[in-house]
Amino acid sequence: MTSPLPSPSRSPREPLSFPRQYARTGRFSLGAPRVFTVSPDGERVLFVRSGPEFGGGAPSETLSDTPSERDAGTDRSHRLWLLDLTGPAGPVERLVADPEALLSGAAEELSPEERARRERSREGSAGIVGYAVDGAAELAAFALSGRLFTADLRAGTARELPAQGPVIDPRPSPNGRFVAYAASGALRLTSTDGTGDRALAEPEEGTESVTYGLAEFAASEEMDRSRGFWWSPGSDRLLVARVDERPVRRWWIADPARPDREPSPVAYPAAGTPNAEVGLFVVDLSGNRTEVLWNRALFPYLARVHWSAGGAPLLLVQARDQRTQVYLTVDPETGTTTELRVDKDPTWLELFAGIPAWTRDGRLVRVTDESGARALAVGDRVLTDARLHVRAVLDVGEDDILVSASAGAARGAGEDPETGEIHVYRVGERGVERLSDGPGVHTAVRSGAVTVLSSARPDAPGSAVRVLRDGVRVAEIASYAQKPVLTARARLTVAGERRIPCAVLLPSAWSEGDGPLPVLLDPYGGPHGQRVLAAHNAYLTSQWFADQGFAVIVADGRGTPGHSPAWEKSIARDFGLTLDDQIEALHALAGRFPLDLDRVAIRGWSYGGYLAGLAALRRPDVFHAAVVGAPVTDWRLYDTHYTERYLGMPDEDPAVYAANSLVTEAGLSEAREPARPMMVVHGLADDNVVAAHTLRLSSALLASGRPHEVLPLSGVTHMTPQEQVAENLLLLQVDFLKRSLGMDR
Repeated sequence: MTSPLPSPSRSPREPLSFPRQYARTGRFSLGAPRVFTVSPDGERVLFVRSGPEFGGGAPSETLSDTPSERDAGTDRSHRLWLLDLTGPAGPVERLVADPEALLSGAAEELSPEERARRERSREGSAGIVGYAVDGAAELAAFALSGRLFTADLRAGTARELPAQGPVIDPRPSPNGRFVAYAASGALRLTSTDGTGDRALAEPEEGTESVTYGLAEFAASEEMDRSRGFWWSPGSDRLLVARVDERPVRRWWIADPARPDREPSPVAYPAAGTPNAEVGLFVVDLSGNRTEVLWNRALFPYLARVHWSAGGAPLLLVQARDQRTQVYLTVDPETGTTTELRVDKDPTWLELFAGIPAWTRDGRLVRVTDESGARALAVGDRVLTDARLHVRAVLDVGEDDILVSASAGAARGAGEDPETGEIHVYRVGERGVERLSDGPGVHTAVRSGAVTVLSSARPDAPGSAVRVLRDGVRVAEIASYAQKPVLTARARLTVAGERRIPCAVLLPSAWSEGDGPLPVLLDPYGGPHGQRVLAAHNAYLTSQWFADQGFAVIVADGRGTPGHSPAWEKSIARDFGLTLDDQIEALHALAGRFPLDLDRVAIRGWSYGGYLAGLAALRRPDVFHAAVVGAPVTDWRLYDTHYTERYLGMPDEDPAVYAANSLVTEAGLSEAREPARPMMVVHGLADDNVVAAHTLRLSSALLASGRPHEVLPLSGVTHMTPQEQVAENLLLLQVDFLKRSLGMDR
């Protein structure tokens, strides 16, 4: 076994290395503004950002080792900011809430429930990482150290409200008079004047595994639903989820480095096993409850909830096999539901951000694959065609809908494929209009005439955030994210007959006469994980590996998002196709780039780790070494909503699970000779892809006499946010790859 290297000592004056900077800056996310809200009156933009309290100055090129020093781009604590668009001298930023001041300098403490929420959302920073506002965006609520705070956004002041903690996900009522929040399994309510705190819905005595107002594991990890309660537009009642985890089997996460501590129980719904039972109630402000009724036996997944002034409450519920879903309207008085629409797909139905929703005149907004293209539909009309691949609904306006989309499959082979680009479009009865300009990855938040447009581009680090009014720029929101010490030089292209989106990165100092280079494939390669993006920072780590002497290839084959429904769904029951496309891209690019096909390695994390393991075991004729990070090795050990969507039920399709897994009860699955060296890395505190995956793989490799190294990371989850871990993982991987490919001789 290999142990993590000690963190290298470095003088504050020593030039900063990329691995250290990458780790210290939270992968260059710290200091960048995010989580935007535009007030309905168009006067204020609310956001969070870490960094200097009052701006000014260029980001430091070196980092201090003094924890108390708050350098731009390294401070992990996010503050709440407001951009006032009505200032007499023009737009001006104002600090609304500073965690250090609100906590009187005390360190932030997170409850186990809050840690779990952040793990599900992959949130590794601190401070005010999220907030919610009332209908006028004049009041914000947020939690710090399990305590409840509100901010008056017009006055620019924040204060703590008495509450029974630890507080999770506080949300003001639309009229700004109340705040609802989850705490200790209950949904609670307090007035914004700090009086009247009470439980609206709480578990019955003896039901510790029942919660109100929180999302269950499957919803927050796989459905992109992190919420468990929703206010009515009239502020007089709420829809509240009741989650009963008693049917879910318990797993135990232990820290072998601390044998004095008890293992932590985790209610983990593994493929083919029971899920949590999820119900929904209408709860008024006196605590009176009315159960919402639908066929939960046929449609157990509560995927989406929407309640706006456009119509009755909307639910989107899914069958367990995810091939059928139903849009339901709810009568808040009786709890009865009415079927609005049924969608079916022979493979599976995707879930999308921002839908379902109502237009102002009461038409249903949804995203559909029915035509073979991923299109926006409003009411009975489909408003986009196969020239666009709709990704999400960003805003439903008075007479148009704002969406994010990439180029659709209808673009011909001779047309610019816009590889890796994602744009913002306005869609209405009069057609489709692109709002973002230039190559890049763009997204937006809008209310009325004001749009906050965030753009990451391939030729510049970080993202630029512009505030537009009626399409005209009126302000920019500053970022204090650090400038990377290296420049990514990704060449975006398509490869092979399938025109697989790819990025190729060569060493910065490479020239034509240097000859072919050892190759490193650096994919995610699976569902929900697009890696080929027209954005500079997406390739920083890949460029660093390239500068160590590799030609690095990032390829998004079948199964990855952003191409077409058929592209994504072609991998049903066969994850091996994702490996086939990595090989096709590699061979197609070999004629255009200096690739040494006798020295090919692959690295990846999560699905990318699984793919790297699959490559080393199934195709040793192509791959000569693999870094296998946090891999799923036995798909029976991964969660229900994700795994069953692609592979079906394990009891019904055991052969499918065996063929797609790296290990089975019998040992390695379909492993071929020769054996290739593998470095397997896993966080022992990972509650998403548990360490049992790596331990079973290592046992099977050992039984087969196959060379491998195991790097166990004590106290590390699926995110690996710890600074020394993130830094040394890069260094250890390079050392392993060079040794395995003979580059150190």
